[in-house]
Amino acid sequence: MASIARLRNVVIDCPDPLALAEFYAAVAGGSPTAEKDDWVVLKLPDGLRLCFQRAEEYTPPQWPRADRDSQQFHLDFDAGPTWEDVDAAEKKVLALGARLLRGEEDPEAEDFRVYADPAGHPFCLCRID
Repeated sequence: MASIARLRNVVIDCPDPLALAEFYAAVAGGSPTAEKDDWVVLKLPDGLRLCFQRAEEYTPPQWPRADRDSQQFHLDFDAGPTWEDVDAAEKKVLALGARLLRGEEDPEAEDFRVYADPAGHPFCLCRID
C-alpha cells in the first residue's frame, strides 16, 4: 500500500527540552539543536528526528496503570542480543538519570526492560532476538 505521508518527527512534551534532548542524544547518538527556547531537535544517526517541546504545565505519564491509557507513547531501543548487553546499557541510562520501572524480575518482560527518562516518559531497552 502506498503511504499517504512520511513520518517527520516524534515530538515529546517535557519541562526542559534541551536537557531531555541531551539525555536521548547520550542514549541514541546525535547532537541536539535548540531551534527556539521551547523547541529542540535531535537528529539521530539513522536520520530519524526526535523533537522536544516545552510544556509549561507538563505532567508525566503514569506507568503502569490498569487502564493502560496513560502511557501516551514510549520508545524502544535495541540494546543487543544478550542480557549482558541490556545490563550494560541499563547501567549507562541509569547514570544519565533514567529510572527502572520494570526489570528482569518481571515474568512478562521477556525481551525488554522498562525505564522512565528524566521527564518521566517510559522507554524500553530491548534484547534483540
